[in-house]
Amino acid sequence: MDYVSALTPPIVMAIAFTALVVTIVKSQGGANKAKEDAIVDAAARKTDG
Repeated sequence: MDYVSALTPPIVMAIAFTALVVTIVKSQGGANKAKEDAIVDAAARKTDG
């Protein structure tokens, strides 16, 4: 049963990493994309000018 305790942390980390990636992908685009793009464009204009 030592293999269970040895495999548990990597499995938990893999699940957490997958959830993080899914969250990041879901947050791209959608309703917030235009607002985020506008903020970035405004910041870019401030640094250019």
